[in-house]
Amino acid sequence: QVQLVESGGGLVQAGGSLRLSCAASRRAIGTYAMGWFRQAPGKEREFVSAISWSGAATYYADSVKGRFTISRDNAKNMVYLQMNGLKPEDTAVYYCAADRQSILTSREESYDYWGQGTQVTVAS
Repeated sequence: QVQLVESGGGLVQAGGSLRLSCAASRRAIGTYAMGWFRQAPGKEREFVSAISWSGAATYYADSVKGRFTISRDNAKNMVYLQMNGLKPEDTAVYYCAADRQSILTSREESYDYWGQGTQVTVAS
């Protein structure tokens, strides 16, 4: 079992930045693909970004491409999401997820473990 804990959310003005962190409970995530998803009030959860087990490959939703950067540090069991140029429409609960099959994908069904989420609010 893998436990994921997100942190780094908060309230920020439009145009500002936040860095989300995801701490994993076991070293085995070094072989897992990792993803970030988000869910805004009244909307379905949506894909934000994913990173391969090695960090060599990344994948972004069009809505965040060029503004968000995903990274990982397998030695520390950590995954990060650097969010720049934040917009009010980025307001959501952000979730970290782990895929044991290490498939770089936007499909929620591929992810086996999920964190509890961290709230990001962007004020206009």
